[in-house]
Amino acid sequence: MIVKDELLSKLRRYFDLNLYEVKLWAALLSRGVSTAGELSDIADVPRSRSYDVLESLEKKGFVIMKLGKPIKYIAIPPSEVVDRVKKNMNNDALEKIKRLDTVKGSPLLGELESLHTNGIALVDPSEMSGCLRGRNNLYNHLDLLIKDAKKSVNIVTTEKGFMRKAEGLKASLEKAKKKGVRIRIAAPITKDNKKQVDSLRGIADIKHNDKINSRFVTVDGKDMVFMTLDDKEVHPSYDLGVWVKTPYFTSAMDMLFDNVWDNSKNTQ
Repeated sequence: MIVKDELLSKLRRYFDLNLYEVKLWAALLSRGVSTAGELSDIADVPRSRSYDVLESLEKKGFVIMKLGKPIKYIAIPPSEVVDRVKKNMNNDALEKIKRLDTVKGSPLLGELESLHTNGIALVDPSEMSGCLRGRNNLYNHLDLLIKDAKKSVNIVTTEKGFMRKAEGLKASLEKAKKKGVRIRIAAPITKDNKKQVDSLRGIADIKHNDKINSRFVTVDGKDMVFMTLDDKEVHPSYDLGVWVKTPYFTSAMDMLFDNVWDNSKNTQ
C-alpha cells in the first residue's frame, strides 16, 4: 500500500494522531479487516509497536478488535470516525474549560498574579516589547491591551483590517467604552465594511481615511502595536506585529494619529 505523505500529514492534523497511528489506520482502511502483523508490514511500522498503536486507535474509536485467533482488527467507517473524534474533542475541550474556570478566583490565580506583578516590577521598561507572529496572536494581544485601557485607544487600519477588528475586538472595545475610554478608528470606509462600521457606532468614533496605508494601535499613550506587513499580501498565519511599551515612541505615534484624524472625514 502506498499512501502519499500529504494524505498522512492531513490525517495527523485533522484527527490528532501520531505518524504510526495514521499509517496503521490508513493500512486498515485499505484492507477492511487485518491482523497486526499484516498491518505492520503494509504500513512499515515496527511490529513491536503495532499492538500498542492499534490499542490506542481502538480506545480513540478508530478500530474494533475482532474476537478470535489470530487477533484481527476491523476498520470503522470514516464518517463514523469523524463523528466520534468531534465528540471526543468537544468533551476534552469542555473538561479543560471547566478546569480553567476553577482557577479564576482561586488561591492559585492569586499566586500566579503575584509572581507576574513582582516579576514585571523588576523589568526595565525598555525590555517590554515583543514580536507577535500570526494574526491570531496579534488579536489576542490587542484584546489584552484594550481590556486594560484606562484613557484612550487609537486605531489606524485598512478596509479589511477594520472588518476584522469590528468582529474580533468588539466585545473588549465595548467594555472599554463603558469604562470611559475614548476609542477612535481611522480606516477606509467602503460599502463592503459599512455593516461593521454601523456595528461600532456608539462604541467608537470612526473617520474615513484613505491617505495613509498603515496598521497600528496605541493604548493610553504607553502601549503600541504596529503591523509590519501589508495585509493584502500576507497570509494570516504569517502576519507580523511588534508590541512596544514606551510612552516616548507611542506619544509620537499618537501625534501622527491626531494629524490623520484631523484630516479624515466623519462617517455618516
